[in-house]
Amino acid sequence: MRRKIPSTTALSAFEAAARHQSFTKAADELAVTQSAICRQIASLEAFLGLKLFRRDRRGVALTEAGVAYSQKVASRLDDVERDTLELMSTGGQGGTLEVAVVPTFATKWLLPRMPGFIVAHPDITINLSTRTRPFLFSDSEFDAAIHASAAKWPGTSNQFLMRESLIAVCSPDLIPRGRKLTTADWTRYRLLQQSTRPYAWRDWFASRGMRVEGDMSGPRFELFSMQTEAAIRGIGIALIPRLLIEDELRQRSLIPVAQHDYLSDRSYYLFYPEQKSDNVALGIFRSWIQEQARQYRGPLGLE
Repeated sequence: MRRKIPSTTALSAFEAAARHQSFTKAADELAVTQSAICRQIASLEAFLGLKLFRRDRRGVALTEAGVAYSQKVASRLDDVERDTLELMSTGGQGGTLEVAVVPTFATKWLLPRMPGFIVAHPDITINLSTRTRPFLFSDSEFDAAIHASAAKWPGTSNQFLMRESLIAVCSPDLIPRGRKLTTADWTRYRLLQQSTRPYAWRDWFASRGMRVEGDMSGPRFELFSMQTEAAIRGIGIALIPRLLIEDELRQRSLIPVAQHDYLSDRSYYLFYPEQKSDNVALGIFRSWIQEQARQYRGPLGLE
């Protein structure tokens, strides 16, 4: 279906006239005649079916609809100009990538490694936004997404990064290091729950050949970063991907409750729309993050 979009010539004339509140000044800026500006504005008003300017002996002034529309048009034209200049200046070799990423992975794993990417590729800008669930790329501005997924993401291509290894941890003040918990002991502590993974603890216990009463009860948190902080504060025992708490384990603000890493059914992938497979900047970022993830593909990181 044909888009309902006015001509860019008419929009440019309108934006200049609205900014100057003058057809004459708009004509001077665009190096055209005043009558040409008048024709473009008239054609735009006819297209929209409403008046954008009031005309009187003193000149022109925007109508209420014209004020609102001019602000939106100016913003869109600025975006188009910025994207055009960016493409012209980089020759398609640089640019900006909009990447959606699960929050704690972004903060604890990706961002600490980004300075290296920036040094190696200063012509590519990576903008990060958080998303906790899959979405339709066609309904968003994103070029790619990093997500821990157990299934494929419809309509996308993907690049495997690493498996997810879950480890039970707590504050050293909650349980002394080295103490081994029996099945009965586990019921005496709060099990911190990930709201998007209600069976995580049950699966972890099953991988150890255990069945613990109340394994789905306990405070629920949406983000692993929330679980991490709750565990540090001694609220309970958390089940968290090891790669997200490397700093806390080194600093011993968190300690393992059991020497047991469990490979969950989740793997981290870089997802992107199939039509963006040939995007140069995306290809560079894809290769870089693959290399960063390679060290996590040992015995606990194989696909």
